[in-house]
Amino acid sequence: MSTPEQRSRAAKVAIYSRLATADRKQMTAAANRANRDRFERQVDPEGVLEPGERARRAEYARKAYFTALAAKSAEARARRRAA
Repeated sequence: MSTPEQRSRAAKVAIYSRLATADRKQMTAAANRANRDRFERQVDPEGVLEPGERARRAEYARKAYFTALAAKSAEARARRRAA
């Protein structure tokens, strides 16, 4: 059985090797598409909006989500500093 450090090192070798030989955009394309689709379904669950309007609203929903996430992260860091 390997130690956590050995597993971590092996994982780093694997990902660095993959990144050296792969197109990063292609590697993340499916995840990016799923993320975009998630916000589009959130703003237009019935699928009735025009594609441009759905995309515009989805972009704002994405910005709102990540802004709220950043605020939570900042609050957590502030709590850790205060402790």
